[in-house]
Amino acid sequence: MQGIKRRIVYVTLFEGIAILITSTSFASLSGSGMGRAGAAAVFSSLIAVGWNFVYNLLFERWEARQTKRGRSFARRIAHAVGFEGGLLLFLVPMIALTLHVTLMEAFAMDIGLSMFFLVYNYVYNVIFDAVFGLPASAMPVMTASEREPRA
Repeated sequence: MQGIKRRIVYVTLFEGIAILITSTSFASLSGSGMGRAGAAAVFSSLIAVGWNFVYNLLFERWEARQTKRGRSFARRIAHAVGFEGGLLLFLVPMIALTLHVTLMEAFAMDIGLSMFFLVYNYVYNVIFDAVFGLPASAMPVMTASEREPRA
């Protein structure tokens, strides 16, 4: 599976699982009820979906220009750290406003969640790629002799 279909399946599965985890985490970390925590989780998901789409599009464009193909451990870690770092900038103000906590409390909550999601992102991507295959951007480049049919 490639292209937009791959991105839609990827994001839908990732965020569905994330909403369940985030709702529970927000409720217990903030002392807010599940209503507020659920709203924060949905807002987080909407922000994350937009960021995920843009970030993965940019990452795959960068990845396609690299001479070394495939997704090594280091490349997967760089992907996860870059995604979570950008997401932090978007989520902290939203968490503070939705859960009625200070920016520092929201930052602490987001750091805790980010630590979890760094691991989740890595594990999810390994499993997703194992089930659906690597995207074209990570596939090895075939030489002319490898593309020619053999007699």
